[in-house]
Parts: sequence; C-alpha cells; structure tokens
Amino acid sequence: MYNAQGTQSKASGVFAKAAVSVTVSALAFVAFAGSPASAATSKNAPSAAVAVFPKFGETGEGVKAMQSALMANGFTLTGGADGVFSPRTRATLRSFQKVVGLKVTGRLDRNTAKVLGLAPKTPAAAPSVAPAPVVAPAPVAAASAPMFTASTLPALGARGENVKAVQSALLAAGIKVRGGADGIFGKDTRAALRAFQKQKAITVSGTLDEATAIELGLLARPAPAPVVEAPVVEASVAFTATTLPVIGTRGENVKAMQNALIAAGIAVNGGADGIFGNDTKLAISTFQTAKAIAVTGILDETTAIELGLLPRPVLAVQISVFPVQGNCYFTDTWQAARGGGRLHEGVDIIANRGNLLYAVADGVITRKYIAGSAALSGNGLRITMADGTYFFYAHLDTIAAGIELGTKVTAGQVIGTVGATGNTTTSHLHFEVHPQGGAAVNPYPIVKAIDACKVTAPRA
Repeated sequence: MYNAQGTQSKASGVFAKAAVSVTVSALAFVAFAGSPASAATSKNAPSAAVAVFPKFGETGEGVKAMQSALMANGFTLTGGADGVFSPRTRATLRSFQKVVGLKVTGRLDRNTAKVLGLAPKTPAAAPSVAPAPVVAPAPVAAASAPMFTASTLPALGARGENVKAVQSALLAAGIKVRGGADGIFGKDTRAALRAFQKQKAITVSGTLDEATAIELGLLARPAPAPVVEAPVVEASVAFTATTLPVIGTRGENVKAMQNALIAAGIAVNGGADGIFGNDTKLAISTFQTAKAIAVTGILDETTAIELGLLPRPVLAVQISVFPVQGNCYFTDTWQAARGGGRLHEGVDIIANRGNLLYAVADGVITRKYIAGSAALSGNGLRITMADGTYFFYAHLDTIAAGIELGTKVTAGQVIGTVGATGNTTTSHLHFEVHPQGGAAVNPYPIVKAIDACKVTAPRA
C-alpha cells in the first residue's frame, strides 16, 4: 500500500490485480460521465462519452470512481471511497502521479485518468434508434498483457507490446518507470527492474529473467516439487529457551513466532514470511507493550511464554492474592540496573498513592521498616510463610493499624497503602519473593499469574 506521501508500506500486496479492479472503476466513471445530470441538456440526444473529470471540492460518483481506482492501485485513502474530492484525496492523487511518473498536479487530468483506467473511450456514432444494452468490456489485462514464455522475455533494446506489458507490470507493483509504459526497453526500464528485484530480494541484474517475470506475474509460478521426505515442521518449531530466534534469523521457527504474534492480534508487516527483521522486532515490541512486559523487541523467555511458544513453568512459589488494589501497572524489570551498582530484585507495581495493599499469603510479620530509619525501602513489611518463604513490601505510604512484628496475617488482609517513601519519587509497591528465606527470585511471573491490576474495588 501507499500512503499520502507516496511511500510504499510492506503490508501492500502491490497492485498486480489492479487491471481487473480498474476496469470496474472505469465503468463507474463512464456512468458518471453520461449521468442523468449531463443528459438533461438534451432529452432525446444520447449522452456522448465526454470525459467529465471531477474537480477539487466536488462530490459524487465520479469522485468515488477515482478514489476506488487509486485504492485498487495500492494507495491508502483514509475514509475510503466517500465520493468527496477532499484535500486527503488530492494528496493521494498527487502521490499516484508521482509514483507513475506523471506531472504532479493533484488534478484528475486526462493522462492521469488514462493510467488509472478511468478515461472513457470514444464511442461509435450514436444510432438513430434506441441504443443496445451496454456490455461490460473484458478486463483490460487480457488485451494488454501478451502471453510470455521463458524464451520470449524481452531484453535490453527491445521495443513493442511485450515491453509495454513489462513496464505496466512494474508500475502496477509500485515501481516508478521513467517515461511510463512507452514500450522501449532502455536504461530507465532496466533501472526499474533493478529496483523491483531489490524489493523482492532476488538477484539484482536489471534483466527480465524468469524469477523476475514470475514475481511480476508475467510467467506462471511453477508448482512446487512434491515433498519426498517426511515433514519436519513439528521438529523445526519445537522451541527451547536456548533456540529462540533472534533478529536476522530465517526459517520455520521465525514463521511460527510470526504466526503466534498474528494469532495474538498483532500486525506483522510482510506477514509470516520467516524473516526476523525490523518489522518482526516492531511486532514483538507491540506485543510486549500489550502484555506489560519489558519492551525489547527480543523474543526472550517471558515473551515466548506469553506467546505460547514455551510452556509456562510451574512456579516454585505461588500466591493466592494479588498484592495491590487496581488500577495499577507493572513490567518485568528483574535484574535491571539501579543506582549504586545494585540490580533490581523485585517487581515495581505502579499505582496511585493510597491504593490498598494486601497480604499475598498466610504468614507472620517478621520485619517492619519505618521511613525515617530505612532510607531505601521507606515504610516496609516482610511477611513470612511457614516454610520460611518471605515477601518484602517497600515504599508504603502507611502501614495498617495493628500490623506489628509477630502479627499473624491472612491472605487478602489489608496491611497498608501504596506510597512513595524511601528512595523513590514514584508512587508504587516494590515487591520481592524469597523462596524458603533464600535469595530473591523474579517475582514478575508470580504476580503476573494472578494479575488483578484492573480490579479497582477493594477486597471484601
């Protein structure tokens, strides 16, 4: 597709099918040219097929036909064919004129209408009797595109209808050909072929070889050879944490990842083409943003788990209650750098000051931190389970009344409120998990498993 600046999006299917679409638009345009409004001047005279091109600011079927032809040729037009010759439509028309090598005017002149397939043909002399029913003409592609074979592909220096067909196919694919479809295979056509070959990632030679002709739709794509060996797709898409594809990778694993992104509702420019390029990286970043995980554009373990490419691990520690009243937000920042050479050992759950904090499990208060004497954590608590596993809460605004060392708490009990005490200026809960009293583990998957950030009502 093309946008209003005339640049091509990789999501376009190019406009190889434009010939048939344009035929429909041309019929609509002829109908406009001979509309009842124009026929009203002479009730008995048949309307002549005189080109009545819509002008900027006008509305009607003629404008719709022009807009439909622009979109059929691969140009994006926000709002679609609404029949209004608006500034947006004029900008798209300019883009089309620029791409196909026409004079850029933003007006639908005869040359532009001809390339769009909108200019009506001159009819035969009007009959003295009622005209016969109009029969739709055959698609223009059948008349203008000669049949090619591998041995009749035109070469540099050739002239004629075959060359015109090649040039028209290049134009339909969004490649600018200086001079348009003039039927002369010169340096301009060779340059256009090079640009097309580069776009399609095939050998860049400037010659019309079989591979290029196939991509242009001038030769039939050969049927794939029958597969003799047993399918290996299942084996090729079996992911492990050490075989996740990285940018630059190609193959079935990348296709599987792209299909998983598409299934998750994420647009991947180019589709599942098996190439891990910038478009796939952008799609991964979009998915990570939607899932509130670290936005890197990399297929890491967390992202692969969320995409269903890796099994969700059985957590060593499970909690029954989410620690913060919503609305809230959190991402995976495990081991992210912090000031003084420290690494982040928790998850930061961003929420408004005063949101309630809950005990995530049954346990006992084994530590209590006060903002005046705990410079890093500010107000904080440690809840310890029977097996020694403890949960560390930091930056609390307030600690609930009655919460002291040795206090027994139950899962879901209010233990305080969200704040920004200690070494922070952002209202949030810093939450850590220490299995059996040992080193901290990444708490992100533990809280993500019961994410309740959208639950705003206080727990009963």
